[in-house]
Amino acid sequence: MAVIEKDGPAACIGPRGLVLRAVRLEDAEGLNALSNLPGSMSGTLRLPFKSLAMTRRQIESMPEDNIHLVALLDDRVVGTAGLQRFQRRRRHVANVGMAVHDEFTGRGIGTALLAALTDAADNWLQIRRLELTAYADNAPAIALYRKFGFEIEGTHRDYAFRNGRYVDALAMARLRATE
Repeated sequence: MAVIEKDGPAACIGPRGLVLRAVRLEDAEGLNALSNLPGSMSGTLRLPFKSLAMTRRQIESMPEDNIHLVALLDDRVVGTAGLQRFQRRRRHVANVGMAVHDEFTGRGIGTALLAALTDAADNWLQIRRLELTAYADNAPAIALYRKFGFEIEGTHRDYAFRNGRYVDALAMARLRATE
């Protein structure tokens, strides 16, 4: 079950010993390794061979109103997720991105990360709409997002070039009910 550090949600989800916390600069090597794994890359828009320096710059330049989490098992980076909040007239909206280590998929890490992000969006950031894009052939990710109330809003045809061919992606969103 996940332990959430500092003022986070109280829910315990995921494998025993899982720790979720804000990303720190010392996580750069683990995050860089995660981002260069074949499974992690194939589910995102990342390019191969991301440098450690680039990962460090991303951590250092994170806007204050974004959330970037890391999931750790035995001090090893096994997942990451974040909310990128939009500005001005779309301040009520955030984009979700996440990745789980290839060796740790299907163990509840994605569920724990998404639970933490949705809790922060709903109870701390006053975000009404969460958006994400998932490759149409990524059934496990789509099932996870549906579990958290995300709905398919449309299909982006030939959205990205992956593994030598163009692939479709689904636009998904979750709207929080207002009182």
